[in-house]
Amino acid sequence: MKPAWLKKLSPAWRARMVRLGFNLHPAFRGTGGRVEHVARDLRHMRIRLPLTWKTRNIVGSLYGGSLFAITDGAHPMMLMAALGDGYIVWDKAASIRYRKPGYSTLYADFVLDGPTLAGIRDDLAATPELERTFLVELKDAHGVVHAVVERTVYIAEKNYYRRKTGGGDKQ
Repeated sequence: MKPAWLKKLSPAWRARMVRLGFNLHPAFRGTGGRVEHVARDLRHMRIRLPLTWKTRNIVGSLYGGSLFAITDGAHPMMLMAALGDGYIVWDKAASIRYRKPGYSTLYADFVLDGPTLAGIRDDLAATPELERTFLVELKDAHGVVHAVVERTVYIAEKNYYRRKTGGGDKQ
């Protein structure tokens, strides 16, 4: 998990630092979203996107770019924490389907449950690289889905990735 010093913290402090890191990072901060919860085991995150002058589009609803951007980075971070330093993890592809305009605060929950993680570990035991697709629903306070984002994440054993790419590894 990056950065390495984060591993030295207690689970509670690690979750706080991940939340703080996301919320202070200029690229994430620019989305208008805020991470409001990170589980101690780093397998659940909840992001809030309020309707403000910064996130409002020309017709008064939430800007589609903000809806899409708040979903960036959550699953790779959770996977890096769960799998450890022996793996390369990065976003590979994403798409969004808008269902209805958002005229209020929307929420996105990111979950990495036990069976999903076990399936990834099993598949990595059989093959050195794989892709996983995660669906994230952006919902209002009443649970109504306003958009669905599909994110594809690439996962590979670090040594395999280095051999495949000629040693390139910036993680």
